[in-house]
Amino acid sequence: MKPTLLVLAAGMGSRYGGNKQLDKVGPEGQTIIDYSIYDAARAGFEKILFVIRSDIEEQFIDSFVNPLAGKVDIDYVFQELDNLPGGLKPSTERTKPWGTSHAILVAKNKINEPFGVINADDYYGADSFRILYDFLVTDKRENNYCIVGYGMKNTLSDHGHVNRGVCRADNRGMLEHIVETRRIEKRPDGIVATSTDGKLLTFTGEEIVSMNLWGFKPSVFRFLEEEFVNFIHRSTDDPKAELDIPTSMDVFIKRKELTIQILMTGEKWFGVTYQEDRPFVVDNLRKMTESGIYPLDLWQ
Repeated sequence: MKPTLLVLAAGMGSRYGGNKQLDKVGPEGQTIIDYSIYDAARAGFEKILFVIRSDIEEQFIDSFVNPLAGKVDIDYVFQELDNLPGGLKPSTERTKPWGTSHAILVAKNKINEPFGVINADDYYGADSFRILYDFLVTDKRENNYCIVGYGMKNTLSDHGHVNRGVCRADNRGMLEHIVETRRIEKRPDGIVATSTDGKLLTFTGEEIVSMNLWGFKPSVFRFLEEEFVNFIHRSTDDPKAELDIPTSMDVFIKRKELTIQILMTGEKWFGVTYQEDRPFVVDNLRKMTESGIYPLDLWQ
């Protein structure tokens, strides 16, 4: 059974100021997701499963399901606040999504094969999808997963701060530790962030970061569910708390219950975190089309 690609597309896009997953940034009105699906299909993925919000279902069907009918297998699931394991119920104060770990968990009943995970609003580059697909079809270890890693300097916005999973690898290229680091930004004096305890963190730009480009086996659902239940119980007083994938994975890496390989890509990430990022994205996609990296019509 060939791997599935899981696309996390339920984010609110609050910093962007709109539904950036459906923003048309390509020369023929394509979204960033269109390019990801195209690159994934070229790498070998045949099934694309989306995690979306129910309120964008109609737009999603019009934007992806109908146009791609007969070209690639598209399916979707909803990430809803009350879709919780173990009979758990959300507090009445909860309005914010539970985070990316929960987004993967809601797809549990749709996936029985190795699968990749991507964000809907990130451009990863064709080589990254080839690296991911090759791992998923060749690695047979049940609890061995992967991250396609990027150099931090290749993933930053010129227009504000971003969140990144900063990785530490051992001498075999295996992930030892990953920290979801928030508010990383480029300044005239370098790359900095502020830690949760208020300390200033500085970076060289050569650090390995995760862009939520993961390769998993079905065994990951057991780990994610265990940690998500723990998260719910310890976060009852915080209606805005989220559980991200790096935080979940780090728990089980430290317990040596799973391993994660870091597979580096030389691709340069770009995305639409802020409205000010949009012209850069539009220009880059136009240039790649003009140079022949992408056809004008992706599915001609």
